[in-house]
Amino acid sequence: MNTTQPRFIAPFSPGYRSSGVLLHVTSLPSRYGIGDLGPAAFAWIDRLADARQSWWQVLPLGPTGFDHSPYQALSSFAASPLVISPERLIEDGLLKESDCDGQSFPADYVDFDTVIPFKEHILARAWHNYRDGARNDLRNDFAQFCQKWADLQSEPALFMALRAKYQHAPFTAGPLALLRREPVSIAEARSELGDAIDQFVFGQFLLFRQRRVLKEHADGRGVRVLGDLPIFVSPDSSDVWSNPELFLVDDP
Repeated sequence: MNTTQPRFIAPFSPGYRSSGVLLHVTSLPSRYGIGDLGPAAFAWIDRLADARQSWWQVLPLGPTGFDHSPYQALSSFAASPLVISPERLIEDGLLKESDCDGQSFPADYVDFDTVIPFKEHILARAWHNYRDGARNDLRNDFAQFCQKWADLQSEPALFMALRAKYQHAPFTAGPLALLRREPVSIAEARSELGDAIDQFVFGQFLLFRQRRVLKEHADGRGVRVLGDLPIFVSPDSSDVWSNPELFLVDDP
């Protein structure tokens, strides 16, 4: 019998030392009310590099629910559309400058009651523009994204579409048939909310695309971006709703 213990391989070389900064993306300055993956994130990476910092820990980036805490994510397998950069959408030809005009935001804190409907509005506009023919060159990339991440995106996208339909109420307050995930009700919801589901997935595609460009910039400046996960799964989340057998929940 082989009793040899597996050899531990340290992630860093002996004597390795480095430092960095923990900062949630939403804490970056932005003209659109909440920090995002746009110009301020690139400037922040440049500042870290200039200060000889090697790491940026961004904390969890899941879509938030109760109290807007990054540790109360509505899904462990999706990212928050709030961090999508309007500037990048304008550069991509999915929005016009005028689509983002007419809204003012506090300069020293995030007013979620103002930011959320604003971001929902411009993301809906970007989706409609894309659906109506803008940026046809992205269609192959979007199709590949949908195919690659179908298993992870399916439940969060339906959950978020249902959440919007029922005015962001906890899923436990919704129809009993949906709470119990009765197949007929789930199929009807997917059919009824098909456009909202596709819009959410498109938002995830845009977010991943913006994140990739930002990471390439960070790599070029020698800054490594360190993510994080919610410590616990939120009780009001796609994770609990779609996999109730994995959690201690009461029978509906």
